Amino acid sequence: MTSLYFEDVRPGMELPRLKKGPMTTAHIMRWSAACENWHRIHYDFPFATGHDKLPGLMVNGSWKQNVMVQFLADWLGETGWPWKVRFEFRAMNVPGETLYAWGKVTDVKDAGDYGVVELETGLVNQDGLESTPGTATVVLQKRNGPPVPYPFNPDVLS
Repeated sequence: MTSLYFEDVRPGMELPRLKKGPMTTAHIMRWSAACENWHRIHYDFPFATGHDKLPGLMVNGSWKQNVMVQFLADWLGETGWPWKVRFEFRAMNVPGETLYAWGKVTDVKDAGDYGVVELETGLVNQDGLESTPGTATVVLQKRNGPPVPYPFNPDVLS
């Protein structure tokens, strides 16, 4: 893995997308079981489509949250820290969809020993439907600077 440093990042830069799927009912059920989310919209198709009038079983919101943090952490590698992540659930995702986490740098700020990067982010399906738009703020190590401390403490920013 190539190290990413603050000096490598520019506004307008697009992050490499993270692909997930195509999603299956097994993906959704395993996630539900792992986090003990037993809401029937994640495993009971007749309930989800009949009782709740949904288009199918629902991809878990907590899974989407996890994907967005994984996406940022993968991009940052060991030289950065995903400091703030914000997103909204604006559309539903169902089995059969392939989902892509995406991001675009909107601003970079020198913060003393470290760099702060602002991003626009989201989760889009294969048809371009944006289901989880958001923003993120990450902290990156400078090329000749100290490592970002773990756990990250925002008091180190000047």
